[in-house]
Amino acid sequence: MEKTFDPSTIEARMRELWEEAGAFRAGRPERAGAKPFSIVIPPPNVTGSLHMGHALNNTLQDILARYHRMRGDDVLWQPGTDHAGIATQMVVERRLMERQQHRREMGRAKFLEEVWAWKAESGGVIVEQLKRLGASCDWSRERFTLDEGLSRAVVKVFVQLYRDGLIYKDKRLVNWDPKLLTAISDLEVQQIEVKGHLWHFKYPVVYHDGQTTGEFITVATTRPETMLGDTAVAVHPEDERYTKLVGKNVRLPLVGRLIPIVADEYSDPEKGTGAVKITPAHDFNDFEVGRRHGLRLINVLDAEGAVTLKDNADFFEHVAPSPELDMTVAALHGLDRNAARARVVAMMEEHELLAEVSDHKHMVPHGDRSGAVLEPRLTDQWYVDAKTLAQPALAAVREGRTNFVPKNWEKTYFDWLENIQPWCVSRQLWWGHRIPAWYDEDGNVFVEDSEEAAFAAARAKHGRDVALTRDEDVLDTWFSSALWPFSTLGWPDETKELDRYYPTNVLVTGFDIIFFWVARMMMMGLYFKKEVPFHDVYIHALVRDEKGAKMSKSKGNVIDPLHLINEYGADALRFTLAAMAAQGRDIKLSTQRVEGYRNFATKLWNASRFAEINGCARVAGFDPKNNQITLNRWIVSEAARAFADVAGAIEAYRFNDAAGAAYRFVWNVFCDWYLELAKPLLQGEDGAAKDETRATTAFILDQTYALLHPFMPFITEELWGVKGFEGPARETPLALAQWPDLSGLEDAAAEAEIGWIVDLVSEVRSVRSEMNLPAGAEIPLTLVGADADVQSRVTRWDETLRKLARLSQIGFVDAAPKSSAQLIVRGVLAAIPLEGVIDFAAEKVRLAKETAKLEGEAKKIEAKLGNADFVARAPEEVVEENRERLEEARARIEKLTAAAKRLG
Repeated sequence: MEKTFDPSTIEARMRELWEEAGAFRAGRPERAGAKPFSIVIPPPNVTGSLHMGHALNNTLQDILARYHRMRGDDVLWQPGTDHAGIATQMVVERRLMERQQHRREMGRAKFLEEVWAWKAESGGVIVEQLKRLGASCDWSRERFTLDEGLSRAVVKVFVQLYRDGLIYKDKRLVNWDPKLLTAISDLEVQQIEVKGHLWHFKYPVVYHDGQTTGEFITVATTRPETMLGDTAVAVHPEDERYTKLVGKNVRLPLVGRLIPIVADEYSDPEKGTGAVKITPAHDFNDFEVGRRHGLRLINVLDAEGAVTLKDNADFFEHVAPSPELDMTVAALHGLDRNAARARVVAMMEEHELLAEVSDHKHMVPHGDRSGAVLEPRLTDQWYVDAKTLAQPALAAVREGRTNFVPKNWEKTYFDWLENIQPWCVSRQLWWGHRIPAWYDEDGNVFVEDSEEAAFAAARAKHGRDVALTRDEDVLDTWFSSALWPFSTLGWPDETKELDRYYPTNVLVTGFDIIFFWVARMMMMGLYFKKEVPFHDVYIHALVRDEKGAKMSKSKGNVIDPLHLINEYGADALRFTLAAMAAQGRDIKLSTQRVEGYRNFATKLWNASRFAEINGCARVAGFDPKNNQITLNRWIVSEAARAFADVAGAIEAYRFNDAAGAAYRFVWNVFCDWYLELAKPLLQGEDGAAKDETRATTAFILDQTYALLHPFMPFITEELWGVKGFEGPARETPLALAQWPDLSGLEDAAAEAEIGWIVDLVSEVRSVRSEMNLPAGAEIPLTLVGADADVQSRVTRWDETLRKLARLSQIGFVDAAPKSSAQLIVRGVLAAIPLEGVIDFAAEKVRLAKETAKLEGEAKKIEAKLGNADFVARAPEEVVEENRERLEEARARIEKLTAAAKRLG
């Protein structure tokens, strides 16, 4: 073995070894009768590169895949990437702008050539990076959401849902991005608080006889530019201030048209003036009010957010001009919405119709991709009847056919699906799955699997050939990814893979796409396969910086996983993420933690090298059941317990517990205790004891490599096949080896003896630390009322105990000496005489002072965290930091209290 562990020298070599062995291929012949275990990767965008969220998500999936592969299951971890409609189109458009080109000038076909060229050039970057992380996907089955097979599935689903009445076209308000010029999903909207204004406008009241009395009704708005599209003013039906005005009209300022005053509960009497202007084509709530009252929808902004008067020219003619409103809005046509806002306010002020202006903070919708302020816009779009599809998806989780881990995420899932709105699936883009709909000259639509089928349908309707035009729009990228669990297995064909691996076992994903992706996969899987797409959904938390703040480029706190892999190795990063992945808790990542687990990998390397130097070799046919030496029986027993703990935690998705159990066994139990206690045997005279200890050490190392392999695949695979070890050659890579079965090797007697030794030394070391005893000082230890078994045990381990605990001697007494620190180890009372070594009175005072100080700090933090206003307003990382400080203070208080009790 090399003297030092260098990840960079082994990672590429191990990847090559796995590839040559076809280690990650599903359906290996020797596993034909094995239980299938399948996972689909959340397909990363072809625009992306590996970020910390990917690193966490794929590390957890890989732990599951490698563990189940070692358990003998036929594992399919299905890889692939997403075409990511808007995101990819944005990237390519930006590249074209650098060359002074625009997609609309070059045309659809040429633009799509550019996108495919970019995908070929850069689309595989993240796949290569996932391989560097160690992701054991079946890369031979890699899919892309615009593959021919997946595209066929998308068309099949769209056509079927249309024929079943679950896809339809409708004119509704959508979230419109005036920068990207497309509708976007509700889930792609970011609500951002901005400082704006609230303008109070006076609308003249007009009675049925056309008379005005100088009476006004005042409305407040944050969007003066949309008042051109007002078609009513609404008041609450029980608001006595306006009862006599309901049914009357107001004359819309600047436009002059009469619009009604309607009674509707949407208007809140407690807010503003209690009267609201209704603009059905430019506000989602107003749209619903408009539908209830049969109001006209007047669109006054074009696709790019500029004022347009062309579509509704009749509305902007002065149908009943009056002297006080003798003005024109024609000058507003073509103005950008912000310029139009300023101009409308100026015109209202000029005509003394501006009652008040106040500062106003409010939430404004922005596109999460473009950052542009969005507009509710009235357009014709394609919709999926999500409410109907949601019912089986709700029932499946309620009935336990799909389980969320942690379970609290079920509420989030239920809340969204119970209130789900029609899903707008059309996008005004060019990159994506084009909607399979064709129109004749009269606007009749033909939704078919192909152009030929559309022409045939049109011929059947008209009795002759007619010209058809295909729909320009493409589908929302989540439409195709909703089919991912079964389209990647060959559906709509009935393939053997589909039969074997669907439904999948578990989906590992982030909470932010429960709505985008998880719920939609549930809907589509249940509708088209009549079965849930996965039995478990494991929701992992966010990876934050070491202070608990969200990572963002603007904060400059983004940690690049590739940098950490280059610096510390993939194994160290993977183990860090697993060890910190507690259910329901965000990960606070620091490079120091990764460095610490790099040291853990080095510890394993050094332990293996120590074993090699001391002649520990694998022995063919070695059976640990035949061990005679208590120490060797103990380490095998501890290994059996560790394997049970790790396996149980992985299967329950408690990744941090699994990593913690593995770490404790390898570092604390094996390296710190077993190898230390075994040194006299390994370095002593040759004989049966030495041979057994060498063989046991080699055996335990092999178990350790297997135990750690799901977490740290590179170093464990290297050590598994290391040439410095003698013994039988490896027939398979560790990635395909069997997960060891150590059941039945637990040894209570061995644990009672060695475990007591370990606990005694640990407790003595703890007392030395708490009492500030000099590190080099040897102290006596007395055991009080020890029985014959304990005395015999101490005699056998006397030299080892004195060396490890730095004891001058070990004695036996009937009563604890005065001025001693007392500790109980598994029911045995031990005392350390400290008279003349420390000042008992001073030590008690010191402990009391430190405890009181910590209790004071804890109370202050508790008060702060008990203040709802602080918790609501303080940054997340500050709140989390206070919680951690409180935990640390409580833990320290507990230790100090225990130390004080030891002094009596």
